[in-house]
Amino acid sequence: MSLYLRILSYLKPYLPVFLLSAAATTIFAALDAYSFALLIPFLRTLFADVDAQGMQAADAGGQEAADPSDLAADNGLLELLLDGTIGRLVDLSAPPDQAIQGIILFLLVIFLVKNVFDFLRNYLVAWIEQAVTRDLRNEVYAHLVDLDLVFFGRTRVGQIISRLTHDVEQLRTLVTKELARIISSVLEMAAFFALMLLISWQLTLAAVIILPGVFAIWGPLLRRVRRGDRTILNLAGEVNSHIQETLSGIRLVKASAAEGHERERFRRLTWDYFKAFIRTERFRALSHPITETVGALGTVVILWYGTRLVLTGGVLSGEEFIAFLALSMKLYSPVKYLGKLPAIIQPGLVASERVFEFLDAPVEIRDRPGARSFPGVREQISFEDVWFHYRPGEPVLRGINFVAPAGSVTALVGPSGAGKTTLVDLIGRFYEVTEGRILIDDSDIREFSLQSLRDHLGIVSQETVLFHDTVRANIAYGIDDVSDEAVQAAARAAHADGFVERLPQGYDTVVGERGTQLSGGQRQRIAIARAILRDPPILILDEATSALDSESEQLVQRAMERLLVGRTVFVIAHRLSTVQQADQILVMEEGRIVQRGTHEELLAGGGVYRRLHDLQFQDGASAHAPGG
Repeated sequence: MSLYLRILSYLKPYLPVFLLSAAATTIFAALDAYSFALLIPFLRTLFADVDAQGMQAADAGGQEAADPSDLAADNGLLELLLDGTIGRLVDLSAPPDQAIQGIILFLLVIFLVKNVFDFLRNYLVAWIEQAVTRDLRNEVYAHLVDLDLVFFGRTRVGQIISRLTHDVEQLRTLVTKELARIISSVLEMAAFFALMLLISWQLTLAAVIILPGVFAIWGPLLRRVRRGDRTILNLAGEVNSHIQETLSGIRLVKASAAEGHERERFRRLTWDYFKAFIRTERFRALSHPITETVGALGTVVILWYGTRLVLTGGVLSGEEFIAFLALSMKLYSPVKYLGKLPAIIQPGLVASERVFEFLDAPVEIRDRPGARSFPGVREQISFEDVWFHYRPGEPVLRGINFVAPAGSVTALVGPSGAGKTTLVDLIGRFYEVTEGRILIDDSDIREFSLQSLRDHLGIVSQETVLFHDTVRANIAYGIDDVSDEAVQAAARAAHADGFVERLPQGYDTVVGERGTQLSGGQRQRIAIARAILRDPPILILDEATSALDSESEQLVQRAMERLLVGRTVFVIAHRLSTVQQADQILVMEEGRIVQRGTHEELLAGGGVYRRLHDLQFQDGASAHAPGG
């Protein structure tokens, strides 16, 4: 029940509009049922005219002509309804041709008014659908960007995209479209049922005998359909993930001549999706023929019992029976829909569970109560016995202790997997330390608000992130109300203004998805310009030049020299030539700091740093030796 209530809660902001659509639906259902009731005066007048013409000879022989009102069965409430509506506007006692003409015109007006309310209810439901879709996507997206990196480390991007698009769409359909159809079907049933009772309560009871069977049909199949729908949505996410991964790594696919391999992997995924879909749809498809069969049985009961009431009991007139039969045909349409409802709403229910799994994923890194604004670094940044692990029992950092004085450059070197990137990620609280603490000027970084801490943090990494936007927007990313002059000054400081001005639209040039319109060195200089514009007191350089050629590296290095001035800097580098001027170098291995000191001190001390140095410079000498 809590799941249903949570789903319905998305309608709360639009309750007035929803109630208005429900009112329009109620009026539509009432007019729809009433239009069938108008068959009674129409057929009564028509049959009375035919009977009158056939009895002219009898009238000439002295017999009294029959009064049309005498031909109707005595259904008091029904007659009151007709007399109080069409009877006030159309003269039913007029000559038959005039009366029929009046009934037809009245019926036309009812149809026109009914369809006005039909339009209104459909339009309002569509409005609510899109409003709910927007709110759902906004809520899921807002929560996603707040989640920690741990969540994204264990969740595939394709699954995230699938839930944000396909699953939200399914949930939207359940919240609005299907709910509107449920309400419409219930109201139509109520209107048709009420009118059928007014015509004949005996025949109505005979008609509803089959209803329990309709609603019980899906009981045994429902669990299979639910399991199948969850499998389908999970496989849809896997298909999305495969597409996203393949397109992101298309260069590797081409370079490895792996097109055939990827095609085969994709075929297997789509085949699994196909099998799951067909298996589930097999059970869902049973709903239509079964409910149709039950509905046909109900029609047979009505035909058999109704003709007996007309022919033998004198309880029902012919025109009333025809109107009842038409109403029962209309009644079975919403009944059949409600009978199939458990199967119809299963995709939406499963999708809602998947969406709510994301919404319920905890944001583990939050501001503490009373968190204060980060003032910057005045004295130092200290790591005190810091431990960290992604999974319990598997530490990535082990007892890290060091001090980085304000304005100094601290370099982190060591083999891949030593924990260097994880260490600097802890400074921005992208992850929370498992044990120990990180201090900035004797204050635990958890005492500062996340927003203010990260506002004072700049990161330039090997894999530069640029968005499908203009150069200007990428440089000023995350900064509001920045002037063009400030953007251009940052670009000049990063040695980026030269190539930017040569672009087709200069700073208004769109760089393409992930900056594909720019070279690696140009992307890095854009990232450095972004960091210069932010003017952060703490700067992290994560392998910022390792993927560049020599010429681009020299340009980026010159840009970074300006960026380092007056900041507390952490540099991660595999190339030891880039960290020789650092104030201190921390050598990491298996999550520990195994050596520390300046370049000269570490060379003199031997150990891991000396081994790394000798390997790199020996390789470099060999690479440039004759014939190398």
